[in-house]
Amino acid sequence: MAVAAAVAGTVALGTGIGVWASSGGGGGQGSTGQATVAETNPSPTRSYPMSKAPQTIPAVRSHTPARGPGWRPRPGDRVVIADAGLADEGRLIAGELGMSYAGQKNDTKAGDLRLSLGGGSGDQESYTMTVRGGRVDISGPGQAGVFYGTRTLKQEVHGGGTAPEGVVRDEPAKPVRGFMLDIARKPYSESWIEDRIRELGDLKYNELGLHFSDDQAFRIESSTHPEIVSPDHLTKAQVKRIVDLANSRHITVVPELDSPGHLGAVLAAHPDLKLRNGNGVVTKGAIDISKPGSAGLIDDLLNEYAGLFTGGQWNLGGDEYQALMASNPQTAYPQLAAAARQKFGASGNVADLTTQWLNDRAATVRAHGRTMRAWNDGFYRSATAVRPADDLQVAYWTGKEIGARPPEDYLSAGRKLINYNDEFLYYVLGQPQTFVYPTGRRIYEQWNPRVVRGTTAVPARYDGQILGGTFAVWGDFPDAQTPDQVAAGIRMPLRATVQKLWDPGTPAMSWTDFKSLADRLG
Repeated sequence: MAVAAAVAGTVALGTGIGVWASSGGGGGQGSTGQATVAETNPSPTRSYPMSKAPQTIPAVRSHTPARGPGWRPRPGDRVVIADAGLADEGRLIAGELGMSYAGQKNDTKAGDLRLSLGGGSGDQESYTMTVRGGRVDISGPGQAGVFYGTRTLKQEVHGGGTAPEGVVRDEPAKPVRGFMLDIARKPYSESWIEDRIRELGDLKYNELGLHFSDDQAFRIESSTHPEIVSPDHLTKAQVKRIVDLANSRHITVVPELDSPGHLGAVLAAHPDLKLRNGNGVVTKGAIDISKPGSAGLIDDLLNEYAGLFTGGQWNLGGDEYQALMASNPQTAYPQLAAAARQKFGASGNVADLTTQWLNDRAATVRAHGRTMRAWNDGFYRSATAVRPADDLQVAYWTGKEIGARPPEDYLSAGRKLINYNDEFLYYVLGQPQTFVYPTGRRIYEQWNPRVVRGTTAVPARYDGQILGGTFAVWGDFPDAQTPDQVAAGIRMPLRATVQKLWDPGTPAMSWTDFKSLADRLG
């Protein structure tokens, strides 16, 4: 591919990763494979071979090669910006590469790295990076794209020392590239989460999900209902710092306050709202959605946290409501059946009442200008009088639940879907039931965003409705691994996942070479 590129002038990398001739950079190398002094100081009489595409994770989509020494930062080199809105990106990359941040400037100097807004494909996450004449220019239509360009440059310099001559044009295939963390069942420190944000940013992820409430604990400070908060929790000040750091890396923090199931920690302080069956036996983690106080409690929390999590995305949960896992919900929970008939008429059922609950919580969050998603098993086929709100996106995680609907059910109805496939993307501590820790190699070689359930891809006609995917860490057995072990265990799966979200095609680089590259990039 590289030989053809030298003739054609452009290396298209839509199906894989281009390869440098050595780790030394984008120009000619000495016999040791390291860049020579002449390469960092261009000579008009020096002839350079055609450059090779950079090696990065995820791989760049295209690189137009050129002859030249490439670029590497030297003491005194500047980072300059053409637009004031790029100050954060400029300061960050200057510090990472040991350069001087010079702010907004119109002049140019040898060695400059210039960041600017404009051009590109129109995708706010796209960018163009030009290495020419001893300088680097990174531009894009949005700040996110320019930031991703700086991530590419950082990897090039840290991985090989020299950014290769030529032009990179790059953009993601999928707009949702996420990592989700269950902090309810296993607490993680602020610093651990912030380390993951820095890692995610360098890999061009753009979402961090936080599942902070479950049966075991409620992990974020609350002013409206302090009685529900677990002793080991994040303060609002800590969450604000996490959100601010994520924003600086163009990562949206997606909160999940799951209901009407998985509310055990909340209900411990509100026993009157616990769901009981017809025999008076408490149903684990479930709130009684027939009681007026239930909606008020959850809406208090949704409204409170909308001011803390400022991003545009929200996960409503909606999964595993135990009432609907009974063989006959109407008989098992007569109070829910009665409330459904009162609301929807004689044919109303418990699934209708539960779907209306989800829609009502969606209305609460929608008022804050959020886009919402819910787990696929929160969309109930047995609901006949009411359907889930049209703007709810499907977070599809499993086909293992009894009666689980295939992804095509949602896609054929026109819904947008985010891939959380538990066959590949679920890192469940302790490996309960049939779960095993996912490997980067299996994701890299066997998964792509259209593989939504199990190992089979949905038809290509649905690709545009699949917004992307999310790798998730769940804390079912929280003591099975330490936080450091979790970080190590997810390192390669995270890299493999983002490679396939940035470019779903079959990578040209073997898994062995991909892993070696990841080790070199750090």
